[in-house]
Amino acid sequence: MARAELDKKPTDVARMFDAVAKRYDIANDVLSLGQDRRWRRDVIEAVGAKRGERVLDLAAGTGTSSEPFHELGAVVVPCDFSVGMLKVGKQARPHLPFTAGDGTRLPFADQTFDHATISFGLRNIVDPHAGLRELRRVVRPGGRLVVAEFSTPTWAPFRIAYLEYLMKALPAVARVVSSSPDAYVYLAESIRAWPDQQGLAHMIEDAGWRDVEWRNLSGGIVALHRATA
Repeated sequence: MARAELDKKPTDVARMFDAVAKRYDIANDVLSLGQDRRWRRDVIEAVGAKRGERVLDLAAGTGTSSEPFHELGAVVVPCDFSVGMLKVGKQARPHLPFTAGDGTRLPFADQTFDHATISFGLRNIVDPHAGLRELRRVVRPGGRLVVAEFSTPTWAPFRIAYLEYLMKALPAVARVVSSSPDAYVYLAESIRAWPDQQGLAHMIEDAGWRDVEWRNLSGGIVALHRATA
């Protein structure tokens, strides 16, 4: 896929996620070999939200990542730009306040939330830098940001094998488990083009967050970044 094909408009990306919404959670579980469940638990732990605190879960999709915050007693708002995802999520989790929103222009007032998180969605925002600045705007001083995103495996032989899976096996498997397998070609390309752990840390700092730190999950397939407003 040419680089130009990655430069999709927000509406194009939203339609792509609308198309995969019905089987999105199943596809993620299969394609990650079940590791996405552990990654979500790591995100919950890193946010550390207390009962009654307000949490923004951006790029929440169908709300799979939001439900654990609700179960802990936090007031979680799942937000996504894909109306298709939100509809599927609302059917499955009618108790959650799903909200449509563009990551570069969030529909919330300044300092609305105690914490914010975004899992595997930052690279799909048309301007990730603007998205990080918006997240900073809506989180109160002292609040936390947690970003879970695909990253760069730290062991070179494993990195080579991972890229081979990403570019060849992932689209093939997606043809079996996804309702829109072509979307996973784009997703694989977007992962390969994404900055490494240090690069994302710099992006977060540039957006006004402080005390940025990260840890690798699954050998660096995923990196968990945490920062303070």
